[in-house]
Amino acid sequence: MDDLSRRGFLFTATLAVTLASGSPSSASASAAASGPPGAGWFARPRRAVRPMVRWWWPDAHVDPAELRREVDRLADAGFGGAEIAAVHHSIRDKSLLDPAGHGWGTPAWNAAVEAALDQAARRGLTVDLTIGPSWPAAVPTITPEHPATVKELAHGSVAVAAGATYAGEAPPPAVAGRPARTPLLVQAARLDPANSTRKETGLDPASVVRVPVSDGRVDWTAPAEGEWVLIAYWERGSGQRPESGPHTAPEAYVVDHFSRAGTQAVIDYWESRLLTPTVRRLLKRAGGALFEDSIEIESDALPWTPGLLAEFERRRGYSLAPFLPVVVLADEDPVFAYDAVLTRHARKDYWDTVSELFNEHHFGMLRDWAHSIGLELRAQPYGLQTDAIAAAAVLDVPEGESLGFKNLDDYRCLAGGRDLAGHEVLSCEAGAYAGGAYTTTWKKLLRTVGGAYAAGLNQVVLHGFSYATAPGATWPGFAAFTPYSGTAGYAESWGPRQPTWGHVGDISGYFARVHLVLREGAPRADVAVLRQTGYTKTGIGAAWFTASGVPTGWTHQFVSAPLLDLPAARVSGRRLAPSGPAYKALFVEGDRFYASECTMTVAVARRLLSFARAGLPIVLLGAWRSASVPGVAAEGENERLRAVLADLLAEPFVRLIADQAELPDALATLGVRPDIRYATASTLLAARRVAGEVDYYYLCNGKHTENPKPPVAPIDHDVTLAHTSRDGVPYLLNPWTGRAERLALYTSDGDGIRLRVRLQPGESMLVAIGPPGLFGTPPWRGPHVTATDADLVRHTGDALLLRASRAGTYTAELSNGRAVTTSIGPLPAPVPLSSWHLTVEDWQPGPSPVETVKLEHSLDLDPLTAWTDLPTLADVSGVGTYTTRVEVDWEGGAYLELGEVTDTCRVRVNGRRLDPVNQINPVVDVGPYLRRGANTIEVEVATPLGNRLRAADPAVYGGLPRQPYGLIGPVRLVPYSEARLRPNFEP
Repeated sequence: MDDLSRRGFLFTATLAVTLASGSPSSASASAAASGPPGAGWFARPRRAVRPMVRWWWPDAHVDPAELRREVDRLADAGFGGAEIAAVHHSIRDKSLLDPAGHGWGTPAWNAAVEAALDQAARRGLTVDLTIGPSWPAAVPTITPEHPATVKELAHGSVAVAAGATYAGEAPPPAVAGRPARTPLLVQAARLDPANSTRKETGLDPASVVRVPVSDGRVDWTAPAEGEWVLIAYWERGSGQRPESGPHTAPEAYVVDHFSRAGTQAVIDYWESRLLTPTVRRLLKRAGGALFEDSIEIESDALPWTPGLLAEFERRRGYSLAPFLPVVVLADEDPVFAYDAVLTRHARKDYWDTVSELFNEHHFGMLRDWAHSIGLELRAQPYGLQTDAIAAAAVLDVPEGESLGFKNLDDYRCLAGGRDLAGHEVLSCEAGAYAGGAYTTTWKKLLRTVGGAYAAGLNQVVLHGFSYATAPGATWPGFAAFTPYSGTAGYAESWGPRQPTWGHVGDISGYFARVHLVLREGAPRADVAVLRQTGYTKTGIGAAWFTASGVPTGWTHQFVSAPLLDLPAARVSGRRLAPSGPAYKALFVEGDRFYASECTMTVAVARRLLSFARAGLPIVLLGAWRSASVPGVAAEGENERLRAVLADLLAEPFVRLIADQAELPDALATLGVRPDIRYATASTLLAARRVAGEVDYYYLCNGKHTENPKPPVAPIDHDVTLAHTSRDGVPYLLNPWTGRAERLALYTSDGDGIRLRVRLQPGESMLVAIGPPGLFGTPPWRGPHVTATDADLVRHTGDALLLRASRAGTYTAELSNGRAVTTSIGPLPAPVPLSSWHLTVEDWQPGPSPVETVKLEHSLDLDPLTAWTDLPTLADVSGVGTYTTRVEVDWEGGAYLELGEVTDTCRVRVNGRRLDPVNQINPVVDVGPYLRRGANTIEVEVATPLGNRLRAADPAVYGGLPRQPYGLIGPVRLVPYSEARLRPNFEP
């Protein structure tokens, strides 16, 4: 095998090896689910799709009986599982802890895990186990200089004048850290100011020479010309420990994530200390996954591993040594530079090598071991400059995070790896907001994850659920991340300590139904965007698609080069990965992380050529005729690349464009258009999945970034949805109530199903298109309505109903070409509801950190106003019940519009609790529950704890602003009436 072939092989072989023993695809099992979904499938989603929580323990300072109670509370609230994590950043006085007796991995810890697993098994929950205490992965059986601990390559340098001699110890590391005894290598290089940058000292790459070292000493004379620098490289342990320790005695140290030795140290510790016979047995009943948080390796020097020089040469085909000056770091920044292109390419090759070692030696090993003990591997595969897209394909469950991810493209990177690997779940650490402790609303969380669902997310792990108490904790109990540096910390500690917990079953039901739909069948995306560098958590999107394509209906995912050799990456019917995302086109632009240079390996170019010859449309943006390989090129390699690209560009299904504005026309000439289409740019975000003959769509008026500018506004426009079933009809699946109904108003043609979408900011809807009779809906063989001036049309058993909130004559155009009219009689104007009796359950600190005293306030309001504007309620948090009476003297029903509510709410009419309220758009159809004459309406509102904590613990929470709690409105009752269209469609 020649150098070029060997490099191409090694570039992709790592991922193939790590995937070889992967678990079977659960997505395939879902796609092959037997029979159409019935009525209970959506109304009562299975436990496996329910949301999870990050369950924070103050190490083993926990009571097994309390752990069992907390499992019960999670199960009763509709959650599907919990991830145990030893985290206690809020405990500033670590002397209160007992790492020897109650640390992570002690017998007390194991007994607690056994209790949690046992109770979870009894209640049908799963338990995930975090790989170590806090993060990153660490064990207490190694020391800073142990072969398995995290390593760094530090360097020291000294200037040497022309002709001068340096005699003495090798220059010590410039970055403080552990002492290093013997330098790995010493080099000399001539300064070249032409290669200098604002922060980097320029060097002449042709001048680099190795300098002999004897017993750590150097005796070297510089050549007679130029100024020189002597550089010594020191391989050493960084001494990094997991955050906010100590969690163990002796203290744990972070393992080397790039070597088999580091990962084996983790496995050995688990096998010897954590996997008791009882834990092993219980994992078979309640175990879910082994979890690893984001890879936050902290080093001011260069991340390193023993043997990296040899691995680099084996994988890249040349020696890294001459390029060490331009890859070393000090204070996380590069120090030296050659010319810009050579420097960039050398750094790219370094990080590609580290990425392959990380995915192979860490995630691949951990995943295979996790499978051996009955667990999957879930992890956040980012934090370093490694290929997170490829890593997502190695993992059973890749995970992102709402705190660190800057926009939806960060999720789309992980979704591409998941989907090409044939896995099912993309998870999210959801709801971590800096300074949001006890002030975070469920509405904020719902809006945050709303857009992420459209980008591939289908599992929420809430951040988080804290164990009840801990040494030094104050009311309302232990919270892992608050206080944080003495003030309000990260959100949130959900649980019974929060007044909103009484309503959380409505929220968890919503999450579960969205997850259920977004795990059905196989995903679909319009376009795959090829990333030469597979980073995520960057916020860097794709040319045109991110800014212009998404607002016009296009969907895309990111793939990196190793994914193109996976079994699913084949072309059939002009689709890439036809059994998975079924991409209609592949888009390639310059490397966004390396100066947007048009780079590609020869192996990848050949792969694209095979795709194009199989009929896949491909669009390339940029100067690809003069492209180069991404790393330091072997002799003749760039020429071979350009020859393959010339063949690629000659293919009929390939287009080369010079500007991203040309992309829509290029796609159109290739016959590529999106599955979701609408006439004007919109903030609508969408995801599609296909299961047999049923298409599922998640639609959200959502945010592409956390703080969009301008803010998201309501949308109201038609949307056309592609579908699979020949006789497909649309269904609306309400994720709040669990009800499924066949839609009566839509148009259908060769382009798909067109229907009207009206969504408030952050609001979402689920649509299914499939054969008649799905979800237990009654059969309907008559025509449907294609247009009407009424407010709504809906199916009833044997007829259609037109609904309107104003009197008048209304027309319905039918799919059989007929038009019928009907009349709605007189209706009153909307009825404002401003007069209410309010009873407040005021939550206050009790005699212990886990006890809450609940006092009662009672007052009459007219008009409604926020609690903060009422002297008796200004600092109150709790649950308020609003009661009013209203006379109904019209025939028909009504909508109850609640207006502004903080935070969650439930509604009762005449003593009957209604279905869960859409917390984003709280408008409730109360028609079926009203009666002629007097009616009682109750609205129960639950708040966060922040306002009370401002007063109860001002030293920590006094800086929080008061939030406007309660039912603020305006509230009104909007009457409506319905007219029946009979089977013969005569009014």
